[in-house]
Amino acid sequence: MLNWLFGATTLSIVLGLIIFRPFGFLFPENLVYSGLVGRALYILILGCVLALYRIAKGPTGADRIVAIDILGIMIVGLCAVLTISTGRSWYLDIGIAWALQSFISTLALSKYLEGRGFDE
Repeated sequence: MLNWLFGATTLSIVLGLIIFRPFGFLFPENLVYSGLVGRALYILILGCVLALYRIAKGPTGADRIVAIDILGIMIVGLCAVLTISTGRSWYLDIGIAWALQSFISTLALSKYLEGRGFDE
């Protein structure tokens, strides 16, 4: 219980710092919507780090699969934000390819954990 409380407090503080007192020098001025895009990028990167932590620590295989799926969703969101900010559409292509690969890998890992073959 104490670990959960410490983690929730730390996460709240970090999200508050990102949203209310962002590091202005880290946002490039030439990006469109630089404040919004910067905050969104930092929140997505924080989510990716937390998902990677869950993948490394996850007590069960199911936790790791869910974390891998969440990481894929975060990467797709990161690609979408980069597409909006830079205006380059190839980030969106990377996001779509990543989403397809993430979906297939989640299905494969789920079947492996159930002990079933890939062709069932």
